[in-house]
Amino acid sequence: MNISCIVTHPGGAHKDDLLACSLMIAKHGVTVFRREPTPEDLADPRVCVIDVGGEHAPERMNFDHHQFPADHPPTCALSLVLQHLNLYEDARAFCDWLEPAEWFDTRGPNVTAKWLGVSRDVLMKLNSPIDVTLLRRFAATNKLEPGDPIWQMMCFVGEDLVYYLRNLRERLNYLKEHAEFLQVEDMEVVFLPRNEEMPSEAAQGMGRFIAEAGKEAAVGAMIYPDRRGKGYALSRYNDDPRLDFSGLADGYEDVHFAHARGFVAKTSATELDRLKELLLASYTPLSSDS
Repeated sequence: MNISCIVTHPGGAHKDDLLACSLMIAKHGVTVFRREPTPEDLADPRVCVIDVGGEHAPERMNFDHHQFPADHPPTCALSLVLQHLNLYEDARAFCDWLEPAEWFDTRGPNVTAKWLGVSRDVLMKLNSPIDVTLLRRFAATNKLEPGDPIWQMMCFVGEDLVYYLRNLRERLNYLKEHAEFLQVEDMEVVFLPRNEEMPSEAAQGMGRFIAEAGKEAAVGAMIYPDRRGKGYALSRYNDDPRLDFSGLADGYEDVHFAHARGFVAKTSATELDRLKELLLASYTPLSSDS
């Protein structure tokens, strides 16, 4: 459904309404009005009402959460818009910041800090000047139109969030079909063969792929196509202490890069047996005291 405009509340702005509006700006490219909605706005499905209005009626493009009871699971306007766009489940799985944002918006900083197991001061120390500026400038407006710098920045944010979620799901589906779990000594290794049909940045989804497979405790390393050459990269997973690739920097003609901190190396080798050899050359079993 095409919408004519977005309406959200005036006054102070929060992360949930800014991000929810950003998603709708990216999808529909329309003007944002920061004012109280009228009954006509709420009744008109061409007007998207976000974080205000007292009702959640996605069939009429109304996305407010303030009417939910106090014991309702933490759900903010962003949650509702993500659900409408069929992105919520992936956002909860892939965006570690989403659930804390839902808690912060619906439960406040004290309860959220307690839920996270930290002091409120820790939350305040994580504030970003980028967040502060965007929220303050957004709150200071009553109308944002295409071409306005804040509108354009919000459009970028919405586009990038949608791209991240949809692209990561594409990568994960590809990895499920093509990646292999190999047993090397006492750990598992994820190997992604090179394929001309491999989506861009597929290897960057390997961490999430391992988590979705429930293999976080078992996997120690990843082997995947080098984006800058025809060979492969060898990388330790979760900083596994059994692996240190820095020793490959000397004496291995087919290794053209080994990071001094030992977490990654690049090789021109393409045969799996050779890749395993390089991995084993960087491997030290954990002692019984480790």
